[in-house]
Amino acid sequence: MPQLSLHSPVGDITVSEENGKIVSLDWGWGMEQTQTPLLKKAKKQLEAYFDGSLKKFTLPLNPPGTSFAHLVGAEMRRIPYGKTLSYSELAFLVESHPRAIGQVCANNPIPIIIPCHRVLGAKETLGGYSGEGGLVTKCALLALEGVLL
Repeated sequence: MPQLSLHSPVGDITVSEENGKIVSLDWGWGMEQTQTPLLKKAKKQLEAYFDGSLKKFTLPLNPPGTSFAHLVGAEMRRIPYGKTLSYSELAFLVESHPRAIGQVCANNPIPIIIPCHRVLGAKETLGGYSGEGGLVTKCALLALEGVLL
């Protein structure tokens, strides 16, 4: 599976592609580096996001997961840059339960691009974050977007 890594303010990250779509974003440096057109575009968009000049990713995605996870992921992608929703608000949108939303966020295979960091607990508590660095990384991503808690 082609992968391409980059340095970011939240650590080294590696983006993976399969069949012309992004399937994962992981922390750490990938063993093999392949510069496909899509991975170069993903790297460029991620660098622009971290520079503050990209507000919305326009990459083809195919995250592994259930149809429910895909539904929740699509709703997370609708949360605008610099804005947040609570687990409860997102659950209402997909007619589910906040804990189910938390599980999808915890298992998000493409964090940052599918912005689970924009989903907060009740009364703007942080909730959790499964990416490297946990809540420190979540806070850094939110601060990058101008969200102050």
